[in-house]
Amino acid sequence: MTGPTTDGRVLKGNETRRLVLAHAMRIASVEGLAALSIGRLAGELELSKSGVFALFGSKEELQLATVRAAERVYHDHVIAPALDRPAGVERLLVLLEGWLEYSRTRVFAGGCFFYAVGAEFDAQPGRVRDALGEGSRTWRQLITDQLQAACAAGELPRDTDVEQLCFEVQAMLEFANAMSLLHDDEAPYQCARRAVRRLLRTE
Repeated sequence: MTGPTTDGRVLKGNETRRLVLAHAMRIASVEGLAALSIGRLAGELELSKSGVFALFGSKEELQLATVRAAERVYHDHVIAPALDRPAGVERLLVLLEGWLEYSRTRVFAGGCFFYAVGAEFDAQPGRVRDALGEGSRTWRQLITDQLQAACAAGELPRDTDVEQLCFEVQAMLEFANAMSLLHDDEAPYQCARRAVRRLLRTE
């Protein structure tokens, strides 16, 4: 039987986990997942190292939990606002605009969390890379699905090379993110918006 004391410990543990992961996401988006450690997070948040260790158990589990937490943030900011729009160009434009705003407004201090940590782990086989790769495939498939729906609805030519167009659209977003961070300039986002709309023939 669960009593008040047990419930209180669970709630406190969940609250501590959220606090640690929020801080971990901020660090990782700027310094990378390799910069995370249980000792560092405990020290910076003034928590006990043993308590943080009990929540994650290892550095790899901490990294994986941070990736999953970032995926939830990404879903809320980029994906969820588009899901009530009709499939095709309309939903795709909301997705892409959501992505540009997510990067421009620095939901994560280092711009797109997944662009940053993906570059860190793309040549390092393991569970973290696998998790990042799965997330990347899911995002690419979501874009591809909208392009296919647009072709079926006559919003794009039926002979459109959907895989190529998806690649080009994603390249525009990621380049805008990289150039904005490097030059501390928002202009790349406007360039990306115009380029994407031309690719989708909405300008």
